[in-house]
Amino acid sequence: MNNWQAKALNTAPDSENQIHSDELAKKYGFKGGLVPGVTISAYLIHPIIESLGRSWLERGYANCKITSPLYDGETFEVLSEDFGEGQINTFLKNQEGKIIANAETKLLQDSIPGPDYRGDSFAEENHLAPVASLEIWEKLKKEGCKAFKFYWGGDKPLLYLSDEKKLPKLLQPKDIGYANLCFLLGCSNWTLAGNAFMNPWVHLQTKSQNYRPVQMDTTLITEMSVKDFYERKGHEFIEVDVNLFEDKSLQCCMSINLLAIFKLRSKN
Repeated sequence: MNNWQAKALNTAPDSENQIHSDELAKKYGFKGGLVPGVTISAYLIHPIIESLGRSWLERGYANCKITSPLYDGETFEVLSEDFGEGQINTFLKNQEGKIIANAETKLLQDSIPGPDYRGDSFAEENHLAPVASLEIWEKLKKEGCKAFKFYWGGDKPLLYLSDEKKLPKLLQPKDIGYANLCFLLGCSNWTLAGNAFMNPWVHLQTKSQNYRPVQMDTTLITEMSVKDFYERKGHEFIEVDVNLFEDKSLQCCMSINLLAIFKLRSKN
């Protein structure tokens, strides 16, 4: 196995989702604010982009699962197992040597078309998301979800490492500057939270398929549909599909299936 090592960065300490803040996370039994699942997923995919390059951004599929927390400042290691023909599995170990996340990935042999743009209604500027519940998800599944726009670029784009020079060159803003997985999966998280308010909530798993790289200074449109929602062992879960489209061409860049706990069981 090849390995890659870095220091974890909490990319959302001031998020509305206060599971990333020390105060609320500790109330739920964690040691501190959780590094976002989208950031951990980017760590799992980092060595794959280093290995496969642009072809990964055009045809790569990943199933990223997170089983335990990663904390800000922790040194972690990602191990990669290459099975050939574009199939690579990665495993993330925390500084205690425990595997807390893994990714199963593959590179499609040929490009495939992404989902079609539906033209969902955009959230109004003063849109106030209802508080998430099983009933709200049922309503959104029947009536449809709001679409959103997110911009990749600017002076401080969202990066998953504090030192941008340690990113693959394809992802460095001062080089080629393609959007990284932390931002792209972040679009699905923000869309989920924009349709129903959750605090705290925990990202568990994403399955994502790339169709084309997202260039610097690109606005993306997100469209979401509710797939499933249920209660298990006191937690309440939500599963959604989110598609990302270039706002000018309306071509799909990535499709994402997201599973999360939207309501943690009571600590009482």
